[in-house]
Amino acid sequence: MILGISELLRLVKEKKLVENLSERELTNPEGAGFDLRIGALYRVNGRGSLGITDRETPSMEEVALFSSLENHSVTLEPHIYYVMKTVERVNTPDSIAILFCPRSTLYRSGIALFTGNVSPGYSGELNFGIMNLRNEPFTLELGARVCHAMFYQVIGETAAYRGQWQGGRTTTDGKEKQI
Repeated sequence: MILGISELLRLVKEKKLVENLSERELTNPEGAGFDLRIGALYRVNGRGSLGITDRETPSMEEVALFSSLENHSVTLEPHIYYVMKTVERVNTPDSIAILFCPRSTLYRSGIALFTGNVSPGYSGELNFGIMNLRNEPFTLELGARVCHAMFYQVIGETAAYRGQWQGGRTTTDGKEKQI
C-alpha cells in the first residue's frame, strides 16, 4: 500500500521520515509522495568492480554542491555518467520502503535518472545515477526537483538495512568486503 500525503506529513513531523524537505513539499505536495531535489553532483572517474565478496566503486569528483544561499547551475555533458546526492535525508522505519520515479522533464529532455529502492531501516541521503543521453548539454539547477519518492507500507516482518551505504556515502574507499 502506498502511503498518502496526510500520513507522510505526520511521519515527517513525528518521526523525521524525511529531513530537509522543501517548503513546497511541506505545504503543497502533489501526488502520493514527495519530490526530492538534487543537492550535489559528482563525476564518476576510473574503474570499479563488483565481486561475490568484494567491491570497489570508481572515485567521485565533486562537480557542485547545493547551497540555499545561492543559485548554482551545472551542465550535464553529453554521454557522461554522474552520481547525484539529494538535499533530503530519509529515516525509514522497519515498516516502510521507498521507490522512486524520475520527474518527466528529465526523460522528456533525454536525461536518464538511475534509481533503486530504500530498504526499511536505512537512514541517510540518497544517491542516484544521472546521465545526459543526448548530444547536447543540459543545464540543471542545484535544488531542482528531480524525482518523486513513493513510500510503501511493508506488511509482515522485515530485515532492516545493515549495508555499508548507511548514511549516504557516495563511494568506497578502495576495495572493501561486502557485508
